[in-house]
Parts: sequence; C-alpha cells; structure tokens
Amino acid sequence: MALKLEDYMEWPEIEALEYAECKNPELILGPNKVSNTQVLITAFFRNVEEIYVKVLDTKKKYKMEKMDEDGYFATFVPAKQIPDYHFIIKEGKQEKEIIDPYAFPSQIDNMDINLFNNGIHDTIYKKLGAHPMEVDGSKGTYFAVWAPNARAVSVVGDFNGWDNRSNQMKFLEDGGIFELFIPGVNQGDIYKYEIWDSNGRRVLKADPYAAYGELRPNNASIVWDLEKFEWSDKEWLAKRKKWKVKKEPVLIYEISLSTFKKDKKNEETGYMNYRDLAGEIVKNCSNLGYTHVELMPIMEYPYDQSLGYQTTGYYAPTSRFGTPDDFKYFVDLLHKNEIGIILDWSPTQFPKDEHGLINFDGTCLYEHLNKKQSETPWGTLAYNFGRDQIKNFLIANALFWIEEYHIDGIRMDAVASILYLDYGKTEDQWIPNIYGGRENLDAIDFIQKLTEKIHNKKNGAIIVAEESADWPGTTKPVDDDGLGFDFKWNQGWVHDYLEYIQMDPLFRKGRHGMLSLGMIYQYTEEFCIALDHNYFTNNRGSMFAKMPGDRQDKFANLRLSYGYMLAHPGKKLLFMGQEFGSPMEWNDAEEMDWSLLNSVNGELSEHERLRQYVGILNEFYKMHPAMYRDDDRPSGFEWISTLNADDSMIAFTRKCKDETLLVLCNFTPVAHEKFRVGVPFAGKYKEIFNSDNTEYGGSGVVNPRMKSSKKIKWDGRPNSLEIRLAPLSIQIFNCTKVVAEKKKA
Repeated sequence: MALKLEDYMEWPEIEALEYAECKNPELILGPNKVSNTQVLITAFFRNVEEIYVKVLDTKKKYKMEKMDEDGYFATFVPAKQIPDYHFIIKEGKQEKEIIDPYAFPSQIDNMDINLFNNGIHDTIYKKLGAHPMEVDGSKGTYFAVWAPNARAVSVVGDFNGWDNRSNQMKFLEDGGIFELFIPGVNQGDIYKYEIWDSNGRRVLKADPYAAYGELRPNNASIVWDLEKFEWSDKEWLAKRKKWKVKKEPVLIYEISLSTFKKDKKNEETGYMNYRDLAGEIVKNCSNLGYTHVELMPIMEYPYDQSLGYQTTGYYAPTSRFGTPDDFKYFVDLLHKNEIGIILDWSPTQFPKDEHGLINFDGTCLYEHLNKKQSETPWGTLAYNFGRDQIKNFLIANALFWIEEYHIDGIRMDAVASILYLDYGKTEDQWIPNIYGGRENLDAIDFIQKLTEKIHNKKNGAIIVAEESADWPGTTKPVDDDGLGFDFKWNQGWVHDYLEYIQMDPLFRKGRHGMLSLGMIYQYTEEFCIALDHNYFTNNRGSMFAKMPGDRQDKFANLRLSYGYMLAHPGKKLLFMGQEFGSPMEWNDAEEMDWSLLNSVNGELSEHERLRQYVGILNEFYKMHPAMYRDDDRPSGFEWISTLNADDSMIAFTRKCKDETLLVLCNFTPVAHEKFRVGVPFAGKYKEIFNSDNTEYGGSGVVNPRMKSSKKIKWDGRPNSLEIRLAPLSIQIFNCTKVVAEKKKA
C-alpha cells in the first residue's frame, strides 16, 4: 500500500511549531526514515509557495507538498538511507538554495552533558553559546543554550527576520540544553534567544555564553569566531609558565579603560578602541616600570555607572572599545612589551536587566528562589552556588579568559559578600546554613574549586581576592583548608595608612602605632597593597587631595607615601592618575587630566616631576631583590625603630640572601642635620635613594657620602649611624658588613 503524507502528519506538534511552541522540532522537521525505501523530509517556510528537495548526489528534485496554509511542507524521497539534500525555494523565476538546519547532528554529546551536569566541564564555553563552524561540509553557526525549564526556545536575528518560528531549537533533555546548527549564519550576525518560559511568557534573552554583544543601549548578542586571531605572545606565555610570582617584583597599574583616555572624534561613544588604548597604555606603563595592568571589568555590562561590576556578558569583552579581536590585539601588544594583564571579575552579583540572567527560563535558574538568598546589598542578584551548572558557568568563565585571551590573572571582586550569608543584611534578611552558621558553604566550595582549577593548569596565571572581612586562610592552599588565592588585597594596611597620612604632621605622633600595626598580621596571608579606585571616588578625594599641608608638602607626602608603600612587604597596586598627583578625585565619566603633565614656562610641571619620580621608584624597587623577594617571609623584614613617635620616624630593614637595605621614613616636615639611628650590623652605609632629592622636587637634604656605623648603642642595637634626616621623606641605604680582619698569630 502506497505511503500517504497525511498519515505522517503530527498535527498537534505541527500546530505547536507554527506558534513557536515546539520543544522538539526535530521530530517533525528535517529527515526521518519511514521505510526501507522511503525518507520523509519536512520543512517550515512562511510566505513560500513552491519548494523542492534537491538530493545532492543524484541532483534529482522532489517537489514538496504544502500541508497547511502556515507553511508546513512535506515530501517522500526514495532512498534507503537519509540522503544529503538541500531545499530549493522558487520565487517567481528566481531560485534560492537553502540547507536544512534540522538535517545536522547534535554537537553536544553525552560526555559533555555529564561533565556539565556535574559542574566540571572546563571548556563548556566551546559547546554553549554561538560557534561559527563547518558541519558536514556546510558553513554556519552552532547555537546552544542551557534553559532546562523553558517550554521552547528559538534563535532569532537579522538572518531570519526575528521570526520565532524559523529556527526553533532542538532540546537535549538530559542536559536541559536547546541547540541548533544554522547554515549560512556568519560572524557579525546579530541574535538573541526567544524563550517561551515556564510561566508562558515570551522573553528575549542575550546569550549567556556570547563571545560578543551589541553596544549599549542595544543588548543583542553577536556571532564571533574566536579562533581566527593570530597570537604572537608565545615567548611571554612560556616565561609566565616558569614565573614564581611570590618571589618576583609585582607592580600593578589599575586602569579604567573608559576614562584612561577618550577619543573625542568618536561621536558614537567617545571611547578609544582597544588597539589605540593598547599603544597608549604600553607607552605609559613602560615609562613607569609597571609589571602588570589591572583592568576594571571589561566583560559586557549594560549600565556605564556600574563600572562593569554588574556583568551581563561574562564571555564577551565589552563592545564599548571594539571587537573581541581588538581586545586580543590589546593583550598581545602588552605581552610583547613585557606587561601582564589582570582582569577584575565579578561573580558575586548580576543585574536584573531582563535581557540578562534573571528568571532566565521562567525560573530562578542562576539566582536563588528565596529573596533572602538572592538579593544583594547593591540591589542586584547573587548566584546560586549550590547548583553545579552555575559553578561550571563561572569557573569555566575564569578559565576562558586565561585560555582564550591569554589573561595573566583574575582579581575576584567583593569576595566577602559571598562568603557570608548575612553580608550587608539585617537579621531578618538572611537564612543560616545547614549548621546554623553564617558561612556560605556553597560559595566556599565554588571558590576552592575555582582556585584549584586555575592552579592545576600550571600556566602561571594567578587569582587575587578583594576580601574585606579577614576570612582566615584566604591565601592558604585548599588542601590546608584555605581558599587558595595567590594574593589578597591588604585593605587593613591601606585604611590605617590613609587615616594616618591625612593627619596634620603635628598630630601624627599620637597615631604613631598605626604605621607598625600592619606588620602584626603581615604573614597571616600573602598580601598585595592596593591603592585602588575605591579610595578615590564618591567624595573620598584623590591621593593628592588627601595629603595635608601646602602644595609643596602635598607632593612631599606623596613621594614619601609611594616610597613607604613600595618598601613595605607585599605586592603593589596603584590606581591611574595617582602617580602624577591628580588633584581631582576620579570621575567615571571623564578622562584623566593629562594636561597636568604639560611643561610650565619651559620647566617640568610638579605633576610630571612626580610621575617621573614614581617611574624611578618603580625601577629602584625592581632592581633590588630585598624589596620583594622575601615578601612572604619574616626573615625579609626587621624593625629597627618603631617607638620614635615624637619625631614621627620609623626605620626598618628589607633583606634577602643577596642584600640588606636600611629604610628610614620621616613623617614630619622637620629636617635633622644629625640624626642617629640603630643599624642591623656594623658596616658601611650608602644612601641609594632619597625622596627629598632636588631632582624629584625635594629640598635636597641628602647624604652624598658613604657612612660608617659607630659602636654606639641606639634603638636597642649595639651599632648606630648618624645621618642627615630629610623632611617628609623616605631614605634607603645599602648596607655592607665590615669583615673583621683576623689577628696575626
């Protein structure tokens, strides 16, 4: 008996297809073998009257029958196996050849699904998202999105007229993933996912794994091929792999790309392109001797004033400054100029913009259902770290930036906000953990898995914590019950020092203990001293504005502060603009005032002189291993004088196997022609750095000649030294032991 098309029509599913409500369109679209000699091929094309199936090997065409008025077509093709075929659409005298999206196999296998469901798929970003590729000889883009509770999902974009019926996605039930390969979709095509969610709402969502996105206020995703860029930083990566970061000098320059420099010719955004920014930053940081830059978040975000900390596109460098390839060029150029890159990363919150992650498939997929768990102090949403797929989304994201963009480090924002369930909340706004405590056990597990994954790559990449709540063991290894970060920002030191240095020098002696307080806990963690952007916004003023006294004193205080910061144990970070003493606090809408560096009457401006001083200081730091090599060991530091409150003076040594340096800091504007200080041993002492040098804008109270210590007890030491102590200054002496001659027999 002859087969009849009507016998194979699944009218309820076809109706669902026509209303974009079909969860498994592959069951009623594409090829299906119905007998040993016949293959049923079906298609859905609106506004088409005549369509054929063209079998590629035989070149034969089979006219498809229009089964209903909305555009559902079907035909039988004589074949023992499903043949390779295309659709031929006739529009008048014109013919258009189209490849059937439903003729292609899934690009996600059971292994991918099992790894993802268990939260351990390190490269899930290569499966989910939009990926230009060639499948069975056809070029197009493979789309995949995790939305397990959605009723149906369609890919919509310019390529299908944003018609939700044209490219309805196939559902992989075991993984909760919708996927579809669409031939002919190329790099640069704009798309979104239209989700018919569990509540019956239709919402347009940007792709959580998108490689690129539209410039705000638009928010669609853009297809981009990340494989085409040709890197030239192989030597840098090989060097980084061998780098022992805790024994190396680390000088970080924190940058906001949106305000570092503007492009006044760019009428659309006013922003510079990543490529142009790269050249400017290389020039600036190379002159100043910085080893790394830290970029405030560059992952795509909708709201300028969030500064990138409220991310929607975790896998996409923001389009404000160009394309993904432009950002790869940025990274490549900095690496070729020996500058590492650390990215600020915010997995602690995400915004409530509808195109983003909120209620993604009609359920609280990424966030918690209970508002006491999902709401953050910033009016954003917290991730549900108890869900394995969420941990996978975020851990794979950190690895993505390291692997795909060659990023050298991740700085994790606001770690304390996820470690504690009650962070920023009143007693009735949070839920205890299963043991009745305030610790977020799921977040702890997430962080430990994250840091272990990064370190297990053994490629030299690091991870740094901004953790403000003194969580014990932040930088201890995970197998020692720590969180596993490489470094933690030393916010305690910065808070104490800024409070101290802002005081009138006349009253500093009453707070003298604040200068030595940090050393009490210095070796409890691996620290980075970070004078970051948080201290220079929201009416906090710039570093220059914080300094007391007249203009000359302000610059002297800055030279002293930056010197003391570099001499203190710990890696270093300084926010842009502070290196040249910008008088105004950072404005997130305006570029830095580079005009301050212009010459005045043919002479260096005070701001340019300070900038050059910071460069000289940075180079001094890098040239002397005692300043950094044993940051993490008590043997690398020793107090000489901490009790001289009346003179507001401290003295200490920085040491390593190769050298010993004596450091003196005078926090008053008073000079002393004859000042005695204890020394670590009998020997010769040569001043090798003095912030009061006239070259830097100081008064010139220096010690030009080498001095020998005397056997005079001072500061609890058997030997001491008499020097000229400069006002508001840091002075550093190279220490050489005197070897006693052996008596003749």
